[in-house]
Amino acid sequence: MKKTTHNNLIKFRNMTKADIIAEISTKTGIEKVDVQETVEAFFKVIKNNMIAGENVYVRGFGSFVVKKRAQKTARNISKNTAIIIPEHFVPSFKPAKVFVDKVKNSSKKAKVQA
Repeated sequence: MKKTTHNNLIKFRNMTKADIIAEISTKTGIEKVDVQETVEAFFKVIKNNMIAGENVYVRGFGSFVVKKRAQKTARNISKNTAIIIPEHFVPSFKPAKVFVDKVKNSSKKAKVQA
């Protein structure tokens, strides 16, 4: 997300994958096509490893972990019946403490400047 200030209000703009690729290309001087292939390969490695049940740890950034959800009973309110949702696995991201601290500190600075 990029911050923009207007009339002392801080607005956050969402970044897309295309924006990330363009920024990396600009900062490194590498062609956008090459950056795109690298970014796509990075995401593919993470997805494939998580599908295989493996966690991916990126030091200083965070962890892509597979979490197990236990079996539970839920209600189908339209039919007024109980249904059982079997145990399943979901992908999750846990940011590194260093990363969280930097984000917290940057938002504090932004509030002070506003």
